[in-house]
Amino acid sequence: MTFSVYIDNHKIDVSPNTSILQACEIAGVVIPRFCYHERLSVAGNCRMCLVEVDKMPKLQASCAVPVSPNMFIRTNTPSVKKAREGVLEFLLINHPLDCPICDQGGECDLQDQSLIYGGDRSRFKEFKRATEDKNCGPLIKTIMTRCIHCTRCVRFANEVVGVPEFGTSGRGNFIEISTYIEKLFTSELSGNVIDLCPVGALTSKPYAFLSRPWELKSTESIDLFDSIHSNIRIDARGYDTVRILPRLNESINEEWISDKARFAFDGFLTQRLASPLLKDQEGNFKPVSWSKAISVFLEKMTSVTQANKIAFSVGDFCDLESLANVYCLRSTTNGFILNNFCENYLDTDSSTSYKFNTSLLGISKTDVCVLVGINPKTDGVLLNYHLRKRFLSGNFKLAYIGSHLNLTFPSVHLGNSFQTFFSLLEGKNHFCKSLKQSKNPTIIIGKSFLKQMSSYNFNIFANILKLNTNIVSSSWNGLNFFNLKSSDFSFCDLTLNRNRGLPPASFSFDILYNIENSNNISNSIKSKFTIFQGHHGCLNAQNADLILPSTSFMEKTSIYGNCEGRYQTSQSCTLPLGNAKNTLDILLIIINAYLRFSNKGSLDVNYLKTLLPSYEFLLNKVSVSYFNLPFFSNTIIFVNNSYISSSFFDNFYKTDVISKASLNMSKSSKLLLDRSPFKI
Repeated sequence: MTFSVYIDNHKIDVSPNTSILQACEIAGVVIPRFCYHERLSVAGNCRMCLVEVDKMPKLQASCAVPVSPNMFIRTNTPSVKKAREGVLEFLLINHPLDCPICDQGGECDLQDQSLIYGGDRSRFKEFKRATEDKNCGPLIKTIMTRCIHCTRCVRFANEVVGVPEFGTSGRGNFIEISTYIEKLFTSELSGNVIDLCPVGALTSKPYAFLSRPWELKSTESIDLFDSIHSNIRIDARGYDTVRILPRLNESINEEWISDKARFAFDGFLTQRLASPLLKDQEGNFKPVSWSKAISVFLEKMTSVTQANKIAFSVGDFCDLESLANVYCLRSTTNGFILNNFCENYLDTDSSTSYKFNTSLLGISKTDVCVLVGINPKTDGVLLNYHLRKRFLSGNFKLAYIGSHLNLTFPSVHLGNSFQTFFSLLEGKNHFCKSLKQSKNPTIIIGKSFLKQMSSYNFNIFANILKLNTNIVSSSWNGLNFFNLKSSDFSFCDLTLNRNRGLPPASFSFDILYNIENSNNISNSIKSKFTIFQGHHGCLNAQNADLILPSTSFMEKTSIYGNCEGRYQTSQSCTLPLGNAKNTLDILLIIINAYLRFSNKGSLDVNYLKTLLPSYEFLLNKVSVSYFNLPFFSNTIIFVNNSYISSSFFDNFYKTDVISKASLNMSKSSKLLLDRSPFKI
């Protein structure tokens, strides 16, 4: 049902419960505002959005007043202009005149609106008020004298993040934004208050005094520090990345990003590998040319004649094209592919067996959710945001199996053992009633749970669960697998965990080709000659015999699949460091050289399309499919451990080689992590 309203004598149709400000946006009329934000509750603090409404004696705050049928609204009358001018004059009374040194300069709402709606002089002759700056941690810089008390940060902390640490204290001229008890802002999404603040009161500490907005070159890309792949905008000045901002995508991250995505960019230039290195007989690395490095690589590879004596290990940031070429190289050399942890626990016959089937948007439709072996606050920050958003909308229950979680919304701890999970499978747990009565139940399974079993065992689990609950139906698939790393989905989509034959005993190989895998594998995998290809120095690089420097994901244009099965493109924003080359280019050189040496021709340029025909169709899309597993009869199930850990990581700020090299993340890890022995 809609009705008509009139805005500046233009008739538009709107739905009930629409505010005047929203109706003006539909009509294309710009209403200035400071406190209003479409993802936060209405506060009506700033009074900048005043409009004139017929049959109302005074001007109305358009953000807080709903429209009614046949309402006449005027947004450009002399009284409205005078009111806006007066509001700005009051806001500027205590605002310092430090625009030349303010990091918000050039993109400040107060600057822009003062220019358009403000007066040309000030009548204030008294002393300005000063406010003490607050310590919010190593990431957020505060200059509270600039604060105009819009309370966006307060509402964000209370409503979106679920960490009610900000509030207002004092009255009148003594009001200020602060924490009730002096403490740091401890949230994985805390950096988003920088984008919300309309003035320079909350700015980025790592970005302080580095640049002006008009000096920056912006590149649209994706964040690869988790498997959600939030959309981001990378701002670079010259060859240096100076900040990362969120990019709107309603299907994935809306307009929020995690602190790791926003602030870990300084790790891209720390501990980098810039030229090929070859270890001599004394165990010291010596720089060599690319031609020398490739010739040594080919010499070692062509000397191997037995199958499964060449091992390939891929890392966290390996892109789809590079993985396809690893698949080709494995097939050509009869090699063996290892994933990050030498465990192949996911069945790749169907994509529903290794992806987030419900989708992030689909969480809004679920009414009961069970987390198994996953901590959404650390494993997927935006997943935690979507779950909290669903809780705030009402009629939602969440339970979890694993170690204790300190979530930002109420939850039920069912237990932390496999016996608890078995009771849920068999319908003997008290929470099974909620699952059975639910219309759209959801189970989210994390990597810390999956790594303790084989794909065969988990298929049995999935079938028992399917029989005892309505988690999978003809129109709903609530069984979800949450991948941790950005390359996990593509790894499974290309079926790279399917190897022909068994690996040698105790994982002993003639050659180990490590492609961007920074996880320590030297203790579990033995090889006579090890090649490390990556962009950062790590323990695997130190133990290698040959190092091939590659570019990071910010220095190349590549395709990645997120946990939902949505393929997106990351864009190059800076030049490669030193003599590093693109991972894909290195693989193509090696493959073609090996094929020519073996008289097998050359690699087909359309190899990826042959291997994965649907990847171009799935760019920026999610394929919807429903779970269909063969039925397993009663079978003895073996698992490695009776204890289920909720979090795969013990430190959210240091989960990969880039974040470990980041000074910003090191400071955050030291100051912001809750080190209580009673929490995990």
